[in-house]
Parts: sequence; structure tokens; C-alpha cells
Amino acid sequence: MNALAATNRNFKLAARLLGLDSKLEKSLLIPFREIKVECTIPKDDGSLASFVGFRVQHDNARGPMKGGIRYHPEVDPDEVNALAQLMTWKTAVANIPYGGAKGGIGCDPGDLSISELERLTRVFTQKIHDLIGIHIDVPAPDMGTGPQTMAWILDEYSKFHGHSPAVVTGKPIDLGGSLGRDAATGRGVLFAAEALLNEHGKTVSGQRFAIQGFGNVGSWAAQLIHEQGGKVVAVSDITGAIKNSKGIDVPSLLKHVKEHKGVTGFHGADAIDPQSVLVEDCDILIPAALGGVINRDNANDIKAKFIVEAANHPTDPEADENIQGFMWEEEKVNNVLKTYMTKGFKDVKEMCKTHNCDLRMGAFTLGVNRVARATVLRGWEA
Repeated sequence: MNALAATNRNFKLAARLLGLDSKLEKSLLIPFREIKVECTIPKDDGSLASFVGFRVQHDNARGPMKGGIRYHPEVDPDEVNALAQLMTWKTAVANIPYGGAKGGIGCDPGDLSISELERLTRVFTQKIHDLIGIHIDVPAPDMGTGPQTMAWILDEYSKFHGHSPAVVTGKPIDLGGSLGRDAATGRGVLFAAEALLNEHGKTVSGQRFAIQGFGNVGSWAAQLIHEQGGKVVAVSDITGAIKNSKGIDVPSLLKHVKEHKGVTGFHGADAIDPQSVLVEDCDILIPAALGGVINRDNANDIKAKFIVEAANHPTDPEADENIQGFMWEEEKVNNVLKTYMTKGFKDVKEMCKTHNCDLRMGAFTLGVNRVARATVLRGWEA
């Protein structure tokens, strides 16, 4: 099942549990706006290369739309549509005043030079600048993009609209970025794991973790889990996978990855088949890469007691910065993040009790219900 079909299925199950009006259900499912643009750039060798960029703005009932921009060969309209919808429900679950959006360009950033990536980013920004903004849609980094990408978007957007540092989040600190932003998603994974384990009378310390994906999110999650006494026993990334049942030395692994651009070749663990990370013997499995990795073919083989999803829709159904530029201290950023994550988990659990459903459907019903209420309050009519 592709990403969009999976997300739509979960939404419709949530809508049924909530007893939503069928017309309201249809309205919430259809994106506010879908954008598709051609991005042609001169390459370093003088030839021209064309790419297709997307931005799907799903819903703005609870505030400006918000979501990442990814550079990846598999970016397509269905994936971007699904991710934009998920952002709508996620911001609502966290109870922050944003809607959902997502964007991307179908390209392999590894095949492009820094100057080519900059030209591509600026052309993409030129094509969508009048459809994004601090009160409309605020982009952020995602797979294949980062603070430098956001800096280019900020600069290009500002040429049209004046100095606008708040048009993107995830930008460099020197351009008004937030302290703690780099680690924020990985830290959120830690807080989610803590909240889940606390429900079962456990703590992170002593638990065995397997992490599929070792990019920004996975690597930060591993580092923070290690600092809390958790034992990371298996890790994978695009280069390969490694395992050490006694626990991987995460600081040494991070140093190795920085020097060698991947986990492959790390001497403190044994090389294993990347696919086997998902079914390694562990207490908590953290999928932190692409979606759809847990499916009907491997679900029964998963040994983890808990799954904490750090990727977007990793499990198939079948199986911030502010406008004024005021900067918080990193400790405050982390404390507020923990407060929102912990409260969000408690709210999800309440929905699970109300509707007698699992955590996934508890999260969907919570998010969909909040967006539906906001939509009706703003004057929606059947």
C-alpha cells in the first residue's frame, strides 16, 4: 500500500470512530492547494538539467501550514500529499498552532554539487515564493535537505518580500535559527519512548534499541538514548547495517560516521544484512528512515516489544522559531519540547480509552478531531 493510500485509510478509520459528517470528512481529506513546478538549472558542466518540484498545502484551519522539503529520487505527488496530510494531524496532536504541508524535489542530492543544489533550491523558491510565507506556509528541512538549504530559501524569498527570517525553520543559528533544532526530532523520539516506557513501569536505562536509519533523526536519537543509559544494539543506514548485542559504543560510531559517511566498516560491531535490523532481538525498534518498511512480509518476524516511529508512516496499515526572531535558551527549547511531547502522549492515551483503539488510531482520532473542530468553528458549512 502506498503512502497516500495508507494515510487515507487511517484517516477514514479515525473519521468513522469520531462519527464525522461525510461532507466534512471529504473536505478534510482534500488538500487546500497542490503545486507542481518545473525547475531547470544549468549544471556545472554547462548542460541543462530539469527537475520537478512539489508543494502540497493540506490544511490551515489551526494556523499557517508547516512542513519539510525533501530532496530524494522517490519524491512524487502521492508521497508529498500523504506527508502533508500527516503534518496536519501531527501538529494537531502536538497541539501547536499550525496546519500541514510538505514539499520536495525529485532528485538525488548526492549526484549534485553544492552550487547545483543552491541553483536548484533558488529556482524552486522562485516558483513558489508567492505561495509560502510566515502567515501562509513555513517550510523546514527534511530528508536530503538541511540548514544550508533553508538559508538559500530564506535569502531567495527575501529578494521578493524583504528580510524574512521566519519564512523557514531549521535555518542556521547565525541566521536566526533555534538552539536545539538540530537535535529536536531525535529528542522528541527519546521523549516519546520515555512516555511509552513509563506507562509500563520502565525507563530508557537498560532497554535495548534497534534503529533503522542513522541520519539526523536516528543519530540524535541514538546519542540521546545512549546518554540516558539505553543500549543501542543494532543500527542501519544507506551504506549498510551493524550489530553488537552487548551495546554499540554510540560516541565512537558517531565519530566513524562523520569520517566515513556511513556505519559500514565500524569496528565496534558486526556487519549484518540491513533488512535484518527491523527483526533484531531488541526491546524498542525505532524506524527512522523511509516509510513502508514494516509490512505484511516482516511484521510477524519483529521481536521488539515496542515500536517508536521516527519516520513518516514507516508501518504499513496492513502490517520552532517565532516571527520576532526572539531566541530561547536551548534548555528552555528542550523543556518545552518535552512538555508538549508528554502532554501529547497523554492526550493520545485518553483517545485510546474513549474509542477503545490502539495508539496509532488514538493519535489519528486526536489530530483529526482537533482539526475538524477548528474547521467547523471557523464557519464551515455542509
